[in-house]
Amino acid sequence: MEPFPPRKKKTDYAALSSDFMKVPRMSAEVARSLLDIGYQKVYELQGLSPESLWLEIQGKKPETPPHQLPYLRMLVYYAENPDPDPKRLHPSAWS
Repeated sequence: MEPFPPRKKKTDYAALSSDFMKVPRMSAEVARSLLDIGYQKVYELQGLSPESLWLEIQGKKPETPPHQLPYLRMLVYYAENPDPDPKRLHPSAWS
């Protein structure tokens, strides 16, 4: 018998309700990372380098997993294209 029941993972309602979540297949974890570095809206990512966003996130939270970079690439693509190609709206297309 376990001394304590396993803890439930907290739900990040701010990240889930953020503007970033309107992008298909977006990760709430990546949305949280962007909120943490001061971005609130998808359009704010226009013209930015996904790699520079990644470095900024790494500077704030060094333990951030590297699988977030394809999501950042996808987000910047989405922000810069008014009619994005659905085939490119998947993180695996940006790995």
